[in-house]
Amino acid sequence: MTALGKLFRTTTFKLTLVYLTVFAVFAAFLLAYFAWNTRRLVTQQIVATVDAEIAGLSDLYQQGGIRRLIFAIDDRGGRPGSSLYLLTTAAGEGVTGNIGSLTTGVLDKSGWTETAYRRIDDSDTAAEHQALVRVLQLPGGFRLLVGRDLQERERLRDIIISAGRWSIALVVVLGIAGGLFVTRRVLKRVDAMTGTTQRIMSGDLSGRLPIAGSNDELDRLAGNLNAMLERIEALMHGLKEVTDNIAHDLKTPLTRLRNRAEEALRTAEDESQYRAALERTIDESDALIRTFNALLMIARAESGQARDGMTTFDASEIAHGIGDLYEPLADDRGLTLRVEAPDAAPMHGNRELISQALANLVDNAIKYAAPTHATLAPESPGVNGAQPEIVVTAVAGDGDRILLTVADTGPGIPADDRARAVERFVRLEQSRSQPGSGLGLSLANAVARLHGGELRLEDNGPGLRTVLALPRGVAAVPAPQQPTGREGVPAASS
Repeated sequence: MTALGKLFRTTTFKLTLVYLTVFAVFAAFLLAYFAWNTRRLVTQQIVATVDAEIAGLSDLYQQGGIRRLIFAIDDRGGRPGSSLYLLTTAAGEGVTGNIGSLTTGVLDKSGWTETAYRRIDDSDTAAEHQALVRVLQLPGGFRLLVGRDLQERERLRDIIISAGRWSIALVVVLGIAGGLFVTRRVLKRVDAMTGTTQRIMSGDLSGRLPIAGSNDELDRLAGNLNAMLERIEALMHGLKEVTDNIAHDLKTPLTRLRNRAEEALRTAEDESQYRAALERTIDESDALIRTFNALLMIARAESGQARDGMTTFDASEIAHGIGDLYEPLADDRGLTLRVEAPDAAPMHGNRELISQALANLVDNAIKYAAPTHATLAPESPGVNGAQPEIVVTAVAGDGDRILLTVADTGPGIPADDRARAVERFVRLEQSRSQPGSGLGLSLANAVARLHGGELRLEDNGPGLRTVLALPRGVAAVPAPQQPTGREGVPAASS
């Protein structure tokens, strides 16, 4: 297809033709109305002029008789640009006037008539003109004809028609030229978008639609599509990371599971040794199941599937429930677990996922804030002399948000490491000695983004404060961004 044919087939050019046709028809109707109205106005002026002259001549006839009327007609008819005059007897014989000939039968009836005529002083005897005349029957049988030439009206009509033709022609030419110009610009942008989409379909997810900066509908469309592409690229990148992480991080426990089974078959000598090997295998399998469940839950949250289970609930009730659940574990680790949620904090969201996210935060806090044999005894004060404790709060924050906070007095996380701490399977150096798979805070971050909120890591001085900032209602899921957080493990399976 040629470039011109491609332009003609575009929707923009077709719409331009439609608008051009509508505008041309409207302009034609407008010019026709203007011509008709002008013709009517000129006719009214002629009628008013003729009526005034007939009235004056009638008064002269009544005052001075036929002789005075004849003198007046002769005087007026000889002036340049004068009206048309003709005075005849009852038999139709001309008495005086400046009309040489008329259409037959015009003088037979009184009133208005549009007729052809020829002046007496016309050098061209074949030339005929059009006039609007009025015939009046005078006392004594005389007939008086007064009229005006219509040449001025016809000339004005011809001027309007000629101007209308050129105007419509100019509108059509400029409209087609403007349509081609606009169509080429739009087609150029659409072709650029098409080229980008073809690169994206070929596998290059980093491509983005060009934005001209005019903030028109194409810019808004390109901006929304770019946001969608960023979301898709982030999801594909996350999928690739998950696949790579599963291939690397889960290979070790599976290999360990297989080696223990082989070792049991090779070295076990009695039933107790087989039982111990089976118990270790079951524990390792449970850890793998928890890891896979956490991955499934993260996938559900990031894909938005969990939005179907949204209900209204009290976030303070969840905080108290998590506190009651983890208080015995905290006591065993030498920690004080307090819940500060004095007021109700109603919100709308997925209760199961928010409970799981808060449980992960509390589990991490217990795991890393607890005193160890290598640092402190259980009854000793915490890091930097602070009493080892964990505080869980659920309060209404600034604006229309609910803040679920878990603050501990542990070693905390350096600010430089917080950016990658919530990535899947990421475990920082200080957490290598603790059991876990590095998915807990990844899930918490995914749950926060599902609800249109965020997971923040802040310094608790000493320790770490993790904050789930969630809107009271369901917000639109924002475009994914590089999160900031702390590594952790899922505390429970869904």
